[in-house]
Amino acid sequence: MRKITLAVLLMLNALIYGQDFRFGKVSEEELQEEAHPKDPDANAAVLYREQYSHIEYSPNDGFTLTTEIFQRIKIYNKDGFDWGTHVIPVFVGGAKDENVSNLRAVTYTLENGKIEEYKLGNDGIFKEERSKNFNVEKFTMPNLQPGCIVEFRYKFFSPYLSTIDKIRFQEEIPVNKAELTFESPEWLVFQLHRKGLFPLDIQEKNKADKINFTSRVGAYSAGLQGGSRGTLQSQSIDLMNKTYSIKVEDVPAMREEAFSSNIDNYRAAVSFELSYTKFPNEPIETVTSSWEAVCKTIYDSENFGGQLKSDRYFDDDIDEILRGVSDSKEKLVRIFEYAKRRMTWNGYLGIYADEGTRSAYKNGSGNSGDINLNLVNMLRYAGLDANPVILSTRDNGIPIFPTRNGFNHVIAGVVLDGNVLLMDATNKIGAVNLLEEGLLNWNGRLIREDGTSGWVSLNPSSHALENTMVNAEIDENFALNTKVRSQFTGHYGLRHRKNLGGKDEQEQLEAFEEKYSGIELNKIEIKNLENPYEPVQVSYDFAMENGVERVGDKVFISPLMHLASQETPFKSEQRQHPVDFGYPWKDRYIITIKLPEGYNVETLPENGIYTFGDDMGSFKYLISSTNNTIQVSTEMVINSSIITPDLYKGLKEFYTMVVSKENEKVVLIKI
Repeated sequence: MRKITLAVLLMLNALIYGQDFRFGKVSEEELQEEAHPKDPDANAAVLYREQYSHIEYSPNDGFTLTTEIFQRIKIYNKDGFDWGTHVIPVFVGGAKDENVSNLRAVTYTLENGKIEEYKLGNDGIFKEERSKNFNVEKFTMPNLQPGCIVEFRYKFFSPYLSTIDKIRFQEEIPVNKAELTFESPEWLVFQLHRKGLFPLDIQEKNKADKINFTSRVGAYSAGLQGGSRGTLQSQSIDLMNKTYSIKVEDVPAMREEAFSSNIDNYRAAVSFELSYTKFPNEPIETVTSSWEAVCKTIYDSENFGGQLKSDRYFDDDIDEILRGVSDSKEKLVRIFEYAKRRMTWNGYLGIYADEGTRSAYKNGSGNSGDINLNLVNMLRYAGLDANPVILSTRDNGIPIFPTRNGFNHVIAGVVLDGNVLLMDATNKIGAVNLLEEGLLNWNGRLIREDGTSGWVSLNPSSHALENTMVNAEIDENFALNTKVRSQFTGHYGLRHRKNLGGKDEQEQLEAFEEKYSGIELNKIEIKNLENPYEPVQVSYDFAMENGVERVGDKVFISPLMHLASQETPFKSEQRQHPVDFGYPWKDRYIITIKLPEGYNVETLPENGIYTFGDDMGSFKYLISSTNNTIQVSTEMVINSSIITPDLYKGLKEFYTMVVSKENEKVVLIKI
């Protein structure tokens, strides 16, 4: 009886399960599908994803990681075309570079009842430099059109084994089926990290294997008289391979929603990190075991802690800017501002110095490691308790488990009066303890000179504050002529400096008209955009015709005018991931409206106070009328920047009440 071949088994499997996931076996049924059966709103879907990562040994290269990728993606409409582009990060600049090979990619369409194939050509493959050590290889599939299917496979080779990059099982589109196999020799012990709420069934097993290698024995040297090259002998070592297998089906999409931060932090995924090595006849060598061990390893690097022991090449400059200053806080601010002026960030993130602190100081530029390690050096020179703080930016994710690769940025921290003040000299519009929003990502790790370390909260302790005063008058044509004066502090001020700095008055005016729809500004004046330690002050005038409505003898006014929220940002009934406001904030509005001649107030909205959670948020609405004027005072406060999913329903109801209240109208009656 003949043995059943692998190909036959695959064909039988396809018949049983209705789909053939071999490359090139796209069916008419898949191409005819017009919408995802379980998620009709999906723009695309991953029909099948397979990843096989395995560590192999060769005499020339030692241990290397090979990853084989295969994906089949259905594109339902034009909004799904982004899934026709695939990006592969590639590390370069080390002793050996990572590389991609065996790329094969095809777009399938159904034309006149026939499946047509369009193969990816060289004109669709691109290489881009993203940073000093990372490039990307990117390809865009040909002939993308609604209803098509794209399919690709490739191999990825890496000599770097410390971390196996995150493997996602959940996307912003549905994933019908996905499989992962990761295999490593017993001498390299990896720790599996998982995240997300979707359940993953992880299977582990061991299987016997061999490593073959060739060595030369019997070789010797006899100087000038010659010698023997010996003979080549092949040997093999028995070992066990550890295999992890994960299979998932029908993984629902997790899409971006209002205030999502980096939603990848909450999608189902796994990663593998090398924990320790145990080679035959050698002691165990720990790679990652604890945060303390990770941080000590980082600090011991020549490009990190080594840069904090360099000669004081800036003594005269720092002595000059601190001349006559004795207050520690003023010293800190002066040094921070000097570092911002002296060096310009080259756009590359990193916890390690690329150019070296001395060269970066001399040349006036460098990566984030060069600049902020320089800042730590200068602060220490001034006698301040300064240390580097490593962190992961929001778009890089949250380092939940001990890892060296989870951090991609370093800033400076100074302990003063029992508090840690944080500074990032790469941001020229930043201030002390005012980090850019992209850095407000859980905690950073402060590393001291002795190599010990501890967590430091990156979340701001004070509210971003808006104080706005509005004076309006209803003219004879029943238009609202309005003067607005606002002050913005904290992250509100930082956001305005980022969005409005460098723009002329017309561009600034247009930016505010876009922010507040339905108004046309006459003029605008903005102050303190260049001074991060003062509130940004904004003044503008406008006329608003749609703020007043006449019906017979009655006039209806929207007292919050352009400042009223038009709709709640929270639409979905449920939420799988936290709401992330970024920072606590407080908005205060005081609005005074002068009524037109011949009209009195008939009805006013009721005063109201609404709260959310245990002091997580509140909204106050107070309104009164005296002497032919109406005055409205509101205060909206969010005290907790992170709202967990279990509190989402309450937050949604709170916002619904706020929006409703802000849009209530004052009714005037003609005398």
